[in-house]
Amino acid sequence: MHEDPAGDRAPEDHMGEPGGPLRHSPFHLGFFGALGALVAFWLGQQVLALGGTIMLIVVAMFLAAGLNPVVEWFTRRGLSRTWSLVAVIGVVLGALTLFVAAIVPVITDQIAALTDNAPGWLDQLQGNERVQALDEQFQLIEKARDYVANGDFASAAFGGVVGVGLAVFSALVNTFIVVVLTLYFLASLDKTKDALYRLAPASRRDRVTRLGDRILANVGAYVSGAFVIAVFAGVTSLIFLFIVGLGQYAVALAFVVALLDVIPMIGATIGAVLVTAIGFATDPVIGLACLVFYVVYQQLENYVIYPKVMARSVDLPGAVIVIAALAGAGLLGVVGALLAIPTAAAILLLTREVFVRRQDAR
Repeated sequence: MHEDPAGDRAPEDHMGEPGGPLRHSPFHLGFFGALGALVAFWLGQQVLALGGTIMLIVVAMFLAAGLNPVVEWFTRRGLSRTWSLVAVIGVVLGALTLFVAAIVPVITDQIAALTDNAPGWLDQLQGNERVQALDEQFQLIEKARDYVANGDFASAAFGGVVGVGLAVFSALVNTFIVVVLTLYFLASLDKTKDALYRLAPASRRDRVTRLGDRILANVGAYVSGAFVIAVFAGVTSLIFLFIVGLGQYAVALAFVVALLDVIPMIGATIGAVLVTAIGFATDPVIGLACLVFYVVYQQLENYVIYPKVMARSVDLPGAVIVIAALAGAGLLGVVGALLAIPTAAAILLLTREVFVRRQDAR
């Protein structure tokens, strides 16, 4: 074998000079582009399939961030963080217990009252001239009796009861999961924050830490403001219910209204519907008074009290608070309304501290 002049290899072993990089054909680009789109679609389907679980985790993290200022308050009073966590956990579990103890007797008593009064209401309907005329024309009462006597009614009612029971059971399970996750996130919040902050580059870690702590502080301030509004709604309802003649259930209903009022915009509506329904079941005049009171109070809370309190708590304009709450409720219902305001505060903070400052530096 003979060496080439450069002494690298024999001429017969030389395979030629390498060419330039190949240009990808449209087929190559289309194939891998379509493959990437399919993978992205599959990942999106998996995220949607886990949407319920992800939502529970997000709610638990939000509640943990909201309760953390209470833990820090106990810590500043001389308690260790462990005992501060125990105190906060006791308060949370106590509030849940009081909620169940308050709502169950009211519902039981009102269902019994409705059951006792239903026959009398049916007799009144049968004695009404308009109802008698409709019954003669369409045989409404006879059709209702035939429907009740039909075997399909029993199966449909049983299926409805089973469906309601499963929904209640699912809600209880989700509530238990959220409570457990909230307590877990609350206990490990400092370690979780440190681990997340370390993912940022060292040159920007201090700024990321400051922004993250400010966002968590805004969440805590939001929870404090929501608590103030809920207490105001509960006290106002308590006074009104004693005046209107529902003193027997005033404390329980006021407590329920206060808890439901934590949900922005729609929580007050849920509480108002519940109290008004019980008022109509007790006395139509009381029910009408409840309807008028809560319609007026809800407008006052949604557009006067809530924006003012939240503007001080999370430093947001009143219009932004109302728009964020309505948009969150429209997108994700109760959970969206609960998360909308602190999310809007976080977005506004990041826009002001990152985007606007970068624009000012140009």
